[in-house]
Amino acid sequence: MKKLQILSLGLSVLLLAACGKGGDKAVVSVPQIQIGKAIPNSGTLPAGTYKGTFLANQTYTIGGDITINAGDTLLIQKGVKLNMTNGANIIVNGDLISLGTQASPVTITDPRRTKVAGPSTFGTDSAYVGGWGGIYAGPTSKLVVIKWTHLDFGGAALKALPFPNSNSLKTGAQYILYFMNPAGVFIMEDSWLYGCPDDATRFYGGTYNIMRNTMEKAGSNGGDGFNAKGSAVGNMAYNLVIGGATNGTKTASDGTTAGECQFAMYNNTYVNDGFRNSGVFGARSGSIEIENASRAAVFNNLVVDCDFGARIAGGPGGAKVYLADTTSNTSDLIPKTVTNYNFYYGDNAAITGQFVPTNVAQPVVTHPQTNGIPDMASFLGASYTFGFVYDGSSLVGKNNPMFVNYPLPAPNGFWLTQASVDSYNFRLQAGSPAIGQGTAATSTYTYITAGIPIDPNFGSSGITPPGKDMGCYQSNGTGNQH
Repeated sequence: MKKLQILSLGLSVLLLAACGKGGDKAVVSVPQIQIGKAIPNSGTLPAGTYKGTFLANQTYTIGGDITINAGDTLLIQKGVKLNMTNGANIIVNGDLISLGTQASPVTITDPRRTKVAGPSTFGTDSAYVGGWGGIYAGPTSKLVVIKWTHLDFGGAALKALPFPNSNSLKTGAQYILYFMNPAGVFIMEDSWLYGCPDDATRFYGGTYNIMRNTMEKAGSNGGDGFNAKGSAVGNMAYNLVIGGATNGTKTASDGTTAGECQFAMYNNTYVNDGFRNSGVFGARSGSIEIENASRAAVFNNLVVDCDFGARIAGGPGGAKVYLADTTSNTSDLIPKTVTNYNFYYGDNAAITGQFVPTNVAQPVVTHPQTNGIPDMASFLGASYTFGFVYDGSSLVGKNNPMFVNYPLPAPNGFWLTQASVDSYNFRLQAGSPAIGQGTAATSTYTYITAGIPIDPNFGSSGITPPGKDMGCYQSNGTGNQH
């Protein structure tokens, strides 16, 4: 059992439970815990093994790879800033807990880099060149918790493999987050990812709650945002993904024989994703991708000016067969792959012509649905053969979601280079056609709670269920809090 030197976990939970009775929505401040000894802040910290606690509101300079041994825990208190130099990584064989707060987030960054607002292009923006390395959690890591934490300018190439016998990880990998324990738990909530040269995340096995995060500038000329593989299962919900090179969220069962990858992807907002992908047009998506024998429930999402809508990969065809699992199995966490109750907006005919992705490079099995906005089943008609190219020009500019502060219709080509939130506000104005259009959870449009611990420190702060409004911001104040 972890030794807590400031406040016991049990007392924290009791305080939260007491204040949550009777529908009271008051937010209770959870006192910071400390595990083991404080890590001294005396000059640049060298590469080596670490455990204990980075103390609140201090800035540490990290000179080389931090390694957490199996059975040990490294905790980061609120307000900590880790300046990662020399392409340093955090190698997690034990547990990593980062407990930023809304008022005092944690920041892990490359101190040489500065965020740049406005137009962003590969080759001119340093966000797409790895600065520090990433957080790599191996087969003995049981728990990674990241809350209210900025992960900025990660993705420096991995110089050596941190774990033996890892077929899913190679030297030169440029991810910010990597987790591979099929029996482990990974929590990322209310946090930020800014800039990386490849996939922002790679998840191989384990249980996940990826909720209420903001992702900007993920991938240089390729790479996905939240990319789950292997036997990983969980939720990707209430995330804002803007300006990703390829997909914002993705599932694929490759890389393991331990089980099927299954995720609930709901109430996410995707803006301007898919336009930096230098690969074959149509061989990847631009918002959501379900492929390689994986299964997902995709609903209540708001997709604005993305290269493609939610894509369920077909097969055979192309250089690879990406066939998603579209069968039904009521004993699985996700009983059937579904994409419905999603809201699409596009500013040119190339975008609106892929609200329902077509067989541009590879077969797809994304059927047009009736319950989305627009109603693509009615728009295409009963004679439409799914996968065929269609003319979506009459949908251009229709169903403006009415963001509080963001130009829609967008200036010509704006979606190609606006890859960060900047001063824009993607909440919905009163009267938005996206309000009230979501579906509540059902046996088909489901989300995952099994295996996700609920705890203010060592688990999820709360699994937000599907909301009534499309996208990550809800008119009742729930959802994404950024």
